[in-house]
Amino acid sequence: MVLLAAAVCTKQGKALLSRQFVEMTRARIEGLLAAFPKLMISGKQHTFVETENVRYVYQPLEKLYMLLITTKASNILEDLETLHLFSKVIPDYCHTLDEQDIIDNAFEIIFAFDEIIALGYRENVNLAQIRTFTEMDSHEEKIYEAMRKSQEKEARDEMKRKAKELTLAKREATKGGRGSFSGGFSGGFGSQDMRSGSSGVSAVSESLPLVPESMKSSSQPSVVSRPSSSGTAMKLGQKHKDVDTFVTKLEEEGQRVAPVGVPTPLTAVHTTATPTGAQLESVHLKLSEKVTLVAGKDGGVQNLEVLGILYLKITDPAFGNVVVTVKHNEQEKQVQFQTHPNVNKQLFQDKQLIGLKQAGKSFPLNQDVGVLKWRLQTTEESMVPLSINCWPSENSGKCDVNIEYELLQKQLELQDVVVTIPIPSGVGSPVVGELDGEHIYEPKKHTLEWRLPVIDVSNTTGSMEFTVAGLPSDFFPINVSFTSTKPYCTIEVTGVNMAEGDGAPVKFSKEVALTTDKYEIV
Repeated sequence: MVLLAAAVCTKQGKALLSRQFVEMTRARIEGLLAAFPKLMISGKQHTFVETENVRYVYQPLEKLYMLLITTKASNILEDLETLHLFSKVIPDYCHTLDEQDIIDNAFEIIFAFDEIIALGYRENVNLAQIRTFTEMDSHEEKIYEAMRKSQEKEARDEMKRKAKELTLAKREATKGGRGSFSGGFSGGFGSQDMRSGSSGVSAVSESLPLVPESMKSSSQPSVVSRPSSSGTAMKLGQKHKDVDTFVTKLEEEGQRVAPVGVPTPLTAVHTTATPTGAQLESVHLKLSEKVTLVAGKDGGVQNLEVLGILYLKITDPAFGNVVVTVKHNEQEKQVQFQTHPNVNKQLFQDKQLIGLKQAGKSFPLNQDVGVLKWRLQTTEESMVPLSINCWPSENSGKCDVNIEYELLQKQLELQDVVVTIPIPSGVGSPVVGELDGEHIYEPKKHTLEWRLPVIDVSNTTGSMEFTVAGLPSDFFPINVSFTSTKPYCTIEVTGVNMAEGDGAPVKFSKEVALTTDKYEIV
């Protein structure tokens, strides 16, 4: 087929947007679009009309027409298939399908048209590929931008530190009795060297005043004066809050973003989030678990896997050689444990103690060291943390969907629970009826999110109902995410003692983090 143009117009023939795929004058395309309404035969339904030179293939979109102009020699079946793809693209960007909505999103629609047709011929693409091509979302670019802005932030922090050092040095020199000479020198330094563009000092004075206002006195000579430039050269890390948030999200998703710039003494091999406001002791333990579940929509568990690891972090050399007491349920035979190669395996099996093999050795300092791992894998439905049942039923061209949850492991307290249900594209927003919690519809992602802040023994069951056009298979797979401060496996750190001497108890802090890695109902 050779497609000349694609357009969206009103039923009166007013063109809202048009994209030509072959060379064509404006007068000709306007003439072709103006002739289209006159060719329509009232009272009859057709999908195309023809003239001596071109063929119009069209489809109604509420009060509008999706119109393709092709040559008469083109294949009508291919024309109709292409028309249907064009008609599916428009609801992706326009949800009301009126004139103003089309005009507001004209450029996005034209970009999508360009992905379907190239030089008059159709590309082999589907709707999902068109979305991907038009979004042009690069994960690698985001990582690069985040690392670049992190470097800028660290440079700015280093600049502030140098500024404080200069401030303290000048203050000490002033106190040493060189007030009059220092005052005259600083005045000349501020008026000459600052304007000469000295990179080191100008950068310092650009970011901070060298002496805080509260510490200035009438007898103290002025320090470096602020330059009169606009101050746009050294604004590194201006958006560092957004960068920190993005880097944190990447780390939560499992992406390792290497630290750049000047390393800090507490740089760890494994970065873990600590509870806000919690006081960390010199010996800190973190119990981390990740749940993976793949279950069928008609019941049955294809795979349930829980992977756990215990991290030990010691910041005081005095407590470098300690023994950690771990308590776990002996009846959980399905849980498999594995100790670190440097940990005494026999000691853990006999007494449930975690200590080093070699006496006199110490654990690494200022690092999160994984000392114990465990794994549980099963297909038993009774061991699923949170059960999700979805019941879609067709009703007059639409689907009534009832979805419910049940907390099967009553010892857990799940937080920030999000159940994500896919919604067919081009059908508009779902009509939500009764629900526990709250819902958010994401039109760009074509998903409905059911959010519950907490699920525990007080609300072990809940449900949500909504209605939308589609087939029962359109609402799968369902994805679930949650966190918890209680572990799935009954594993607990009960004490820490010194490995040598009388085994004196050591004060320690601990935290528990249970998250989902992949939790799907397919």
